[in-house]
Amino acid sequence: MTRASGNKNKNESFLSPIWDRKLSRKQWLWGALSAFGVLGIGTYAISKQKEKSSVSKSLILQSVPLHFQWPTSDPFLFCVHHEDHYPQGNGKFGPKASLSGRDIGQDFEGKDGWRMYHGETIPGFPGHPHRGFETVTVVQKGLVDHADSLGAAGRYGDGDVQWMTAGGGVQHSEMFPLLHEDKENPLELFQIWLNLPGKNKFVPPHFTMLWNESIPVRETKDNSGKKLKVKTVAGSLFGDKPLAPPPNSWAADSGNEVGIYVLEFEENAKFNIPAASQGLNRSLYYFRGEGLSLNGESLAGSTMYRVPSEAELEIQNGDTAGKILILEGKPIGEPVVKYGPFVMNSPEEIQQAFNDYRRTEFGGWPWPSSYPVHKGAGRFAKHADGREETPT
Repeated sequence: MTRASGNKNKNESFLSPIWDRKLSRKQWLWGALSAFGVLGIGTYAISKQKEKSSVSKSLILQSVPLHFQWPTSDPFLFCVHHEDHYPQGNGKFGPKASLSGRDIGQDFEGKDGWRMYHGETIPGFPGHPHRGFETVTVVQKGLVDHADSLGAAGRYGDGDVQWMTAGGGVQHSEMFPLLHEDKENPLELFQIWLNLPGKNKFVPPHFTMLWNESIPVRETKDNSGKKLKVKTVAGSLFGDKPLAPPPNSWAADSGNEVGIYVLEFEENAKFNIPAASQGLNRSLYYFRGEGLSLNGESLAGSTMYRVPSEAELEIQNGDTAGKILILEGKPIGEPVVKYGPFVMNSPEEIQQAFNDYRRTEFGGWPWPSSYPVHKGAGRFAKHADGREETPT
């Protein structure tokens, strides 16, 4: 996916040209890619993602208020929290509501509590390219329809996770079909961008489905009977064995200690977040609730907190139920060069990505439209090799 930033400035979307029905798909894609410089994100962002080495008496190394796009640390590149309260569907997978007043093609404003994003009639993200990293899409509520340039497709949601390695290059679409015509269609998901080391930036594209029914979820109670639920997408911090990530992922090596966890806890719950190895980057995203304290220090809601990975964290919740996303992992420690949908190690590799996309379109686009929706389908995945799977 491509996103607008948290200040809701529509001109900061990665792919935010105005869709024109008169443009061909190829014209639109090249217009989108060439628009990056105009939109203020066309300069190369080269960084060595260095972290602070000193720890003060407070365990909080950094705090940042959360908006639409969330800050991350190496090996993560990007995280966005989508929460849209879509109305009833119109029978064509779009909203049964007027679209007037929206900047169709780049609707990130959140009017009436929902967005069309880059979709014209169906909300979502029509076909767009990626190279050099992975997307981990954690869907809490709602459905996502996937299609890509390799001919693969899928529908997932309501607790599922899609883990896609863009590798050497792929186009994909991510649409949010509004199936229910008799009730609202809420959507909530995180999309996390996880970097690939240089040696794996050109591996073949691949996606792995982590179905909700198989993802480890641990429920515990504190001494007062208050519940904590931990969903383990990646990592073993809480003692559960995770499902396998794609084979070329940074997370595929357990020594990199990549962790992605969603914590839900009741009011006044008390629990600990275990210590991990020293030298990881660990961020807590306190995205739901108020009144939490960490080792006795009060935390504001809707805030990211970067904390030392080697410290055990004592959490005491306040009077409202809360949720935290944890992202942690060993930093890759390589140069990061980001330009729109491409993440590489050097400007030359970014230029090569554009040249390769111009020449091959990363396999072309085998679908009749740039925003395929899988009519009448349940949750499924069809891979590029023809293999099909459904939740078990």
